[in-house]
Amino acid sequence: MTPGLPTPGPSRTGIRLDALDVRPYRLPLRHPWHSARGLLHERRGWLVRAESDGVCGYGDCAPLAEAGTESVTTAGRALRQLRGQLPGLPIDAALCRVALGGSTTPGASYAVECALLDLQSRLAGVPLRRWLLGSHAEAVSDWIELNAVLGPAIRITEEGIALAVESGYRVLKVKVACADPDTEIEHLARLSRALPTDARLRLDANGGWDLDTAGRVIAALSGLPIESLEEPLDRPDSAGLARLQDSTPFPLALDESLVRWAERDDSGPFPVRRAVIKPAVMGGVAATLGLAGRLRRLGIEVVLTGIIDSAAGLWATAQVSAAAQSPIPQGLATSAWLARDLGPPPIPKLGRLALPDAPGSGFEPFHAGGGA
Repeated sequence: MTPGLPTPGPSRTGIRLDALDVRPYRLPLRHPWHSARGLLHERRGWLVRAESDGVCGYGDCAPLAEAGTESVTTAGRALRQLRGQLPGLPIDAALCRVALGGSTTPGASYAVECALLDLQSRLAGVPLRRWLLGSHAEAVSDWIELNAVLGPAIRITEEGIALAVESGYRVLKVKVACADPDTEIEHLARLSRALPTDARLRLDANGGWDLDTAGRVIAALSGLPIESLEEPLDRPDSAGLARLQDSTPFPLALDESLVRWAERDDSGPFPVRRAVIKPAVMGGVAATLGLAGRLRRLGIEVVLTGIIDSAAGLWATAQVSAAAQSPIPQGLATSAWLARDLGPPPIPKLGRLALPDAPGSGFEPFHAGGGA
């Protein structure tokens, strides 16, 4: 069992990993993904397949350096090394070895860990979320509430807001710091007038503002239905964030800068009211659940999100999100951004994602993945 995870239920003790295969892919996006750091037009990565006794588990390695993972080149090298090292080991031993590389190759480590845990849960005949919680599995929910993902504020129309609301979403994520702040403030005010009274905007600045600009924008937004603001500062020091949070009526969140806070030996008080955790950036399932539990015990809200993953990654992250048991909407409604996929993705309905009761993560590939 991976260090940091609860003890799972009964399984086939000592079973060995027969094979670990990786298959490269390129998946085009329907529309460019905007952030304060530029545009993304495709997702490039590897489908990871772990096999034992004819049963397969899957993971997705799609590194995104600007989000905090290693580079594509580094991830590919790590996958090749693990493919040569892990087959023949007991699965528990393989999981422990993968965990050792989580801090330097988080995307590759998360993908292989997901594949091994997916394999274990399928061999045990239980859904992955319940396998992860072990003896506490009775507390896990079978569905997750999600936020809609709408893109840059200045490109969103009232019709787009109406469509998201009609689809059942009550928290709508919007990218900011992509244009002049005054223009974005004006547009957010207009979009807010199109929201029903129970809907809110979740803003993400991707570290796009300095402290003065962030303070000015937040002051201008204070009367609008803002649910939270992620990563407002280009230089996110704890003292500056804490002062900004003290003057802000809604939660601020760490996202890209969360790893730097988590890795400090003396990280000090958490400076804001929310954390956005990307498992592929944190380096694994155990690291993610450990950090989520630690933050929630401190009274910090937690959102799990992916990095525009394939269906293989999105199914796994949804299961990990359910195991983290955060009560607020999670950031996993991204499957529609991909023009094609590796398998059927999880499809939200009425703003929620229902998780299957079948063993494993829920992912099944369109085609059998071979070695690469």
